[in-house]
Amino acid sequence: MAKKQPEQMCELCRREVQDLSRHHLVPREEGGRYGATAELCQPCHSTIHLNISNQELARQYNSIEALQNAEPLQKYLKWVKNRKVERIANRRGRNRRRK
Repeated sequence: MAKKQPEQMCELCRREVQDLSRHHLVPREEGGRYGATAELCQPCHSTIHLNISNQELARQYNSIEALQNAEPLQKYLKWVKNRKVERIANRRGRNRRRK
């Protein structure tokens, strides 16, 4: 039987989760390749990129505090804070409305 990984804390939603991913606070495409990063759970990471453009991330939301206060994320952050969800479908680049 595989050992359960120790839980870690997402810097954005502050939940304890199994896995974290590295989020560049200024996206690599906007010059943040060697800049500050944050460790985020997959749902938070995907939701950020679904709701906020790389240009907006670079200019307006380039810190954890700014992301925690970002209007486009408020509904999600309120929803996720008491959930045990580890993964959500990554919907980036997909047409959300099907005809």
